[in-house]
Amino acid sequence: MNRTLYNHLIRDYSREGRRGFNVPRREGMENAVKQALPQTLLRKQAPELPQVDEPTAVRHYTNMSTNNFGVDTGFYPLGSCTMKYNPKINEAMAASPVIARLHPAQPFASVQGALRLYWELQRALSEIGGMAEFTLNPYAGAHGELTGLMVIRAYHAGRDDFGRTKVIVPDSAHGTNPASAAVAGLEVVEVRSRADGTVDIDDLRGKLDDSIAAVMLTNPNTTGMFERDIPAIAEAVHAAGALLYYDGANLNPMLGVARPGDMGFDVMHINLHKTFSTPHGGGGPGAGPVGVRAGLEDYLPAPRVVRHNDGTFGVDCNPDDALGRISQWLGNYTVLRRALAYILSLGADGIAQVGPLATLAANYVMNALSDLYALPIPGPCKHEFVFDGLRDKSSGVTTLHVAKRLLDFGFHAPTIYFPLLFHESLMIEPTETESRDTLDAFIDAMRRIADEAATQPEQLKMAPHHTPMAHPDETEAAMHPILTWKDLTS
Repeated sequence: MNRTLYNHLIRDYSREGRRGFNVPRREGMENAVKQALPQTLLRKQAPELPQVDEPTAVRHYTNMSTNNFGVDTGFYPLGSCTMKYNPKINEAMAASPVIARLHPAQPFASVQGALRLYWELQRALSEIGGMAEFTLNPYAGAHGELTGLMVIRAYHAGRDDFGRTKVIVPDSAHGTNPASAAVAGLEVVEVRSRADGTVDIDDLRGKLDDSIAAVMLTNPNTTGMFERDIPAIAEAVHAAGALLYYDGANLNPMLGVARPGDMGFDVMHINLHKTFSTPHGGGGPGAGPVGVRAGLEDYLPAPRVVRHNDGTFGVDCNPDDALGRISQWLGNYTVLRRALAYILSLGADGIAQVGPLATLAANYVMNALSDLYALPIPGPCKHEFVFDGLRDKSSGVTTLHVAKRLLDFGFHAPTIYFPLLFHESLMIEPTETESRDTLDAFIDAMRRIADEAATQPEQLKMAPHHTPMAHPDETEAAMHPILTWKDLTS
């Protein structure tokens, strides 16, 4: 938070003696608490907290919340993150009091509906992904990556093939790919991308040997390009005895078009918050289900929801070859419930329209702006595309300046400076949920910014001008963040 704004808030709200609560005091209670707690946990002095009444505190946080940007307040073209609208029917399903009262320790006979939901989502994701089975246990996409790589390690160990200790990752991959591989105890080997953003298959073939456990790919990749050599890649990977892992972060444009399992992938995860409209949640809660092809089901983590021959549902907690627990129980239930609500509300016909519409939106925006913004990889793209900043860079206006100026027009900035393949990356993903009116307004704003870069670049470089906090000192905020309340007025 900006220090000047922080001082302003304290001066306006905190007053000596104001309280928002009244706790009855009982004789001897304070001494009893002090005696019950270890001395090391007792404060030596009272905490320095702002002194405010309840209405003031509520109004402060309510007003602060209106300054937050989200998919419910405006267009959020954050490339590689798929910030699509979250339908409110999903929230209604997740907020049902019947669901809120469930407990993981209830007898299975009393939660047959909940278990059926798990099972039906497993089946739906398996059909969408072209996989044999899914686990819903992982809490996030990166958690799903780690789980998938653990499945791959278990598969190789089950074949007494302990020499496979490396994972091949493209240079355009999401940062979680090499991070997950490292956490799984695997060495990362980087494979180059070609000028069109796709994997250099010759470089890949040269790195495939009996030390490779898996190759991790995102398809379409991070530049928005479809890996057209995927059949040859899958054949080469399997011929080397390795498995092919699908990073499902970019599954959205594939819905209704292609399935990872049909492309030759063996293991995949799905970011439910990207593809199936569950909230991103500010880092959590989330869900990153993991699917596997036939022959790998037994390696999925326990517990697992199963359907018995009589049609009832249960939980298999101790499959022989399964991984141990990777989450507290069966994953984030209300997040999973939102995803199934989305799938059922769209139905097969609706799901089949998601990918084509997302692709149409991305190509519409890309072609409308490519005369002013540098397009290093010519289209057509899939769900997203990457500009390398403005075509005319003579004014010194950078991608960061463009991103900040967009805030003045009421749009969240796209992803900037990623992927690292280009110096001034500006990655834009419109998603299928935005109307043409919204896309046209965004295009108009981007064109106006390009005009400002040519006619008044110095004013543009000072953006944003109309946000609650205008042009904060980023270095100061990063080096000296204010993380706790302090009275800075004295």
